Amino acid sequence: MDIKARLVRESSELEIVSMVGMSGIGKTTLAKQVYHDSFIVHHFDTRAWATLSHDYNVQEILLSLLNSMGVLTSNMHEMTSELLKERFYTNLNYQRYLIVLDDVWDTKFWDDVKQVFPNDKNGSRIMMTTRLENVANYANSCPPLHRMRFLSDSEGWILFREKVFGNYCCPLNLKEIGEKIVQRCQGLPLAIVLIGGLLSKATRTEHYWEYIAENISLVSTSIDEQCSNILSFSYKHLPSHLKWYFLYMGIFPEDYNIRVSKLVKLWVGEGIVKPVGSKSLEDVAEDYFLDLVERNLILIHEKRSNGKIKTCRIHDLVRDLCVREAQKEKFYHVTNRSGIQEGNSMLRVSIHRNTKSRNDKTLSSPQVRSLLNFDREVPISVPKKSNMRFLLLLLFPFLFLFPFPFQFLFPFLFLFRKGQNMVLRVLHQEGRLEFPNEVAEWVDLRYLDCNSMHIPSSISKLQNLQTIILRRDMRPLYLSLDIWKMSQLRHVLLEYVILPYPSSVGTEGDRSVFILENLQTLSLVMNFRCTEEVIKRIPNIKKLGIHYKDEEMDLEYYCLNNLVHLHKLESLKLTYFGFSFLINLSFPTSLKKLTLVEGGLSLEDMSIVGSLPNLQVLKLRRTPFFRREWITNAGEFFQLKYLLLQSIALKGWRVDPTSFPSLECLVLKDCYDFVEIPDEIREIPTLRSIEIYECGV
Repeated sequence: MDIKARLVRESSELEIVSMVGMSGIGKTTLAKQVYHDSFIVHHFDTRAWATLSHDYNVQEILLSLLNSMGVLTSNMHEMTSELLKERFYTNLNYQRYLIVLDDVWDTKFWDDVKQVFPNDKNGSRIMMTTRLENVANYANSCPPLHRMRFLSDSEGWILFREKVFGNYCCPLNLKEIGEKIVQRCQGLPLAIVLIGGLLSKATRTEHYWEYIAENISLVSTSIDEQCSNILSFSYKHLPSHLKWYFLYMGIFPEDYNIRVSKLVKLWVGEGIVKPVGSKSLEDVAEDYFLDLVERNLILIHEKRSNGKIKTCRIHDLVRDLCVREAQKEKFYHVTNRSGIQEGNSMLRVSIHRNTKSRNDKTLSSPQVRSLLNFDREVPISVPKKSNMRFLLLLLFPFLFLFPFPFQFLFPFLFLFRKGQNMVLRVLHQEGRLEFPNEVAEWVDLRYLDCNSMHIPSSISKLQNLQTIILRRDMRPLYLSLDIWKMSQLRHVLLEYVILPYPSSVGTEGDRSVFILENLQTLSLVMNFRCTEEVIKRIPNIKKLGIHYKDEEMDLEYYCLNNLVHLHKLESLKLTYFGFSFLINLSFPTSLKKLTLVEGGLSLEDMSIVGSLPNLQVLKLRRTPFFRREWITNAGEFFQLKYLLLQSIALKGWRVDPTSFPSLECLVLKDCYDFVEIPDEIREIPTLRSIEIYECGV
């Protein structure tokens, strides 16, 4: 339902209709169009408009509304706030009114003014625009929120053409370039209007329009300050604790799909996340991320099956703002393939692909603490310690033979050596990374994300390392036994890694030293034995992925029944190759997401899964069912919201009416023998979508 229809619908109650969206997306423009619509003018007895500032004053807002209504008198300026509220209430009493509150920033504002709007049950409305979703939800009495969307290319072209040419047609030689300009504005009305206004007054030549198309961000920020000022306003009024997190978004390249899980790990690795109460650092970082989403500074790109945000993006103009402000604050430096210029003091460096130059120059600077290289074709030379150790050893005998002047020089040499130590904390390398022999000297490294064929055993000496993400092919990777000694590890995401059995680590007396209490993520581990010894070493694991492929060993050998003792486990993925049916399934009650690939399931197994009290997401892929029929019992899958059945050899499905009461999404893929979705599933009141791909249904 559009805004106009919601304002004039039959409901007699006073309703608040909220529009929410990022800066420049057109909230105020849409509100003005509706406010001045002839039908709206006729429908309401009185209308009033007030635009708020971040530092609002209730008295000034009321005066603005009274002036908009045409009832403002000179003596009202002398009234107290309480008397002014009374007068305003009286002017609205028994009137069917429309009040527009434009650009509301704070929930407290609604608490301050809501009592001045009478509810005479005559269909009065309040229309509110805001950049902050929590503000809209707080005041909104007429759900759902009206979320402003970006314009499509065709809609953007209509707006652009009207701004540049008015009622005239666009010349054919400029149309293709104009459409390119609109596409690069990425559907943001403010950018389209800004560029259109510029071109409406400029020379209409192909050369000039091509220049504008190639320099959209430059034009938007330096030629016309309006765009920059409007977007900067959102940044300047961010709470101080959120500013660093917002600026960090500019460290990613344009149009980059940012994985939220990786972003959170980066923030933690950078050391910018501070503890809040008993929450984990990751939970604190995720809360800050969601706060930026609610402020419409970060755009949702893709969601996970559990409803959480999987990937996000930021608009190019917002990203340009992040980069400019970050460089002012010396927070990070964005560079290209030419590397860092000499004398640059930036502690964080991001290498992007947006450069025309191509060379093989490597990046090496002992000052860099965070290095994020998004260009696969650029090799990097990670800063190393200097060779001062060799020089010191060479000069050491001279200290005794010639006390002067070496006795004075030695303290300075040690200081110089200390200053040359490698201080890298974060390393993200999209291309291939060859670990140097000096990897053990990366003593400050907390976050490592790279593409490499191996991890040297000396990496276990990096006792500050928190996150390891290694992208590679499917060949197994054998880790050193010493990984069990890396007590700061929080996230280990490797493809097909083989962990050594830890029973031989340490002596019987000091074995507790090697418990990985901070470890939250471990994936993808091959043939992982869940013995009591192993389970005790990872007590706080939240996400676990295991791949089994061993025809020579019985599945009981891997002790899967011990998974029940992982009381913090929320996400589990089990892949089986070479095993006909699973046995001894036993899961912790904390489990929220379960993925099973291969390995047959009996009806008893599915009852065990169905009884998990917190399970919200279940994915079954290439999983044969016993007797090819699934029977769900009463009350099973009570919390399940998302169910995926892919390549399942299933013919029948009988559902008890009391099962799946919370299901929201059902996905069927490549289930060729499956012929019918039970009526009990179709009638679930919470069900929002059924997706079917290549099935017999």
